Amino acid sequence: MGLSVSLVNREIIAPMNIFRMLKVVFVLGVIVVALLAGLLFLGPISSPQVLWNGLTGRGISTPVQAQLISQLELPAGFSFSVYARDLPQVRFMRISEKGDLLVSRPRKGEVLLLERDRNGDGQADGSRVLLSGLTRPHGLELFEGWLYVAESNAVGRVRFDVATARLQGEYQKIITGLPDGGNHWSKTLRIGPDGMLYLSIGSSCNVCLEEDQRRATIMRFRTDGTEDEIYASGLRNSVGLDWAPWNQQLYATDNGRDLLGDDYPPCELNQVRQGGFYGWPFINGFGDADPDYGEQATSALHNAAISPVYGFRAHNAPLGFTFLHKAPVSPGYEKVALVALHGSWNRTEPDGYKVVSLHWQPDGSIQERDFLSGFEAGGDIIGRPVDVVEGSDGAIYISDDYAGAIYRVVYGSAAPENEITQMDGDVKSVLAAQHVTEDITQLLESSEIIRLKSLGKALYRQYQCAECHENGASPKNVGLKTLSDLNSRYTLEELALFFTTPTPPMPNFGLGEQQRKALAVYLLQSQ
Repeated sequence: MGLSVSLVNREIIAPMNIFRMLKVVFVLGVIVVALLAGLLFLGPISSPQVLWNGLTGRGISTPVQAQLISQLELPAGFSFSVYARDLPQVRFMRISEKGDLLVSRPRKGEVLLLERDRNGDGQADGSRVLLSGLTRPHGLELFEGWLYVAESNAVGRVRFDVATARLQGEYQKIITGLPDGGNHWSKTLRIGPDGMLYLSIGSSCNVCLEEDQRRATIMRFRTDGTEDEIYASGLRNSVGLDWAPWNQQLYATDNGRDLLGDDYPPCELNQVRQGGFYGWPFINGFGDADPDYGEQATSALHNAAISPVYGFRAHNAPLGFTFLHKAPVSPGYEKVALVALHGSWNRTEPDGYKVVSLHWQPDGSIQERDFLSGFEAGGDIIGRPVDVVEGSDGAIYISDDYAGAIYRVVYGSAAPENEITQMDGDVKSVLAAQHVTEDITQLLESSEIIRLKSLGKALYRQYQCAECHENGASPKNVGLKTLSDLNSRYTLEELALFFTTPTPPMPNFGLGEQQRKALAVYLLQSQ
């Protein structure tokens, strides 16, 4: 009986296995054909993962700290921390006067609130959903007690109490029937210095003649959603909007078209004027006729097209854009804007994937410099910056929809426990350039040593330890031991324990466990 059942099972299972194999082969064949067709239609693809991210919103987990330390770079004097992690598909942001960060997640249909950092550890104190059930919300704005949200097909608003970071009343749609779908469904909104609502609406395609004249424009409304007008046109996909603090002129990023090669046409920064026409789909970059639609443009239209004030490298995809409004914190940052370059997909080699600073020169020209870079190295991509905003304290927040993270950048060292700093030079050479005790290397990984040393250095300065312990710094050092022989007297654990009950006249600063360890690492390494 057992033999006959076994034979029957084999007879049934064999055809099932063959069917499954044929099904797998068929699916793989469809995928291969689709990829080949995609290559013919889309052109070169620099990163399949990035293309998949653009199509589905799926990315990666926030990289571990050691990887961020080894790859990301900032200009001298700046430091950054991971303000929030593991938040997939975060996009545009606004920050309240109290420091709470509002973040859109279009593919989740929600707006998040990241609670301000009250305990000083460099991270958001918590997160919660403010609004849900929305249609691909993207751009956000806070104005006169209202939170404005740009959905893909509408604009809505709801009362927002800055003091409590809570909503009041019902969410109401004030603009409906916006063109939706197609290549560029996201909408960005800002309230201008004139108290009017500006809304960017991208094109439905790579390059085409739009049936809906609101496509590829920046529109303007009253803040109640009435009195709509097309403010500027010929803007293929202007995602970032902001006004220069020195002249109140509106500037906007714009993404150039695809399928014309690795290095053409440039992406753009435009100074946007009322009634201005900026070329798309007839003219690319600085007055070049488009190969597909250029012949359809009249000479008058060609002459009317306004060229960008700055050209980014092709396919860098500039998105979020903000001028720094606070007092200059570093020489050369007096007239500057930060731009999030989301990074290329339609290119043989990946490019972009960083935040750059644009510096306005006395003659009106603009210079570009790397600000937060290193998200792409040798084709390995660990992040795609989307938006940049500035807090009332001058801190800069950067969203990353690929790694699901928010980064916080400051000038100087805020010294939170998770800080990643560039203040002491190239982190890759820190350990090689300094004496590291055998005790520390056995207990800690190299990335942990760098992190703790940075925190310990900040604590040493914060509590003015040099005033008593460094020779000649102050008369207070009389009778106190110097720090020159700590390695012969303490292990890492012993020195960290010492700070719980220090020998008088040294005060007890009430340091936490991580702070005690950090200060011990810094002192033992600094011999």
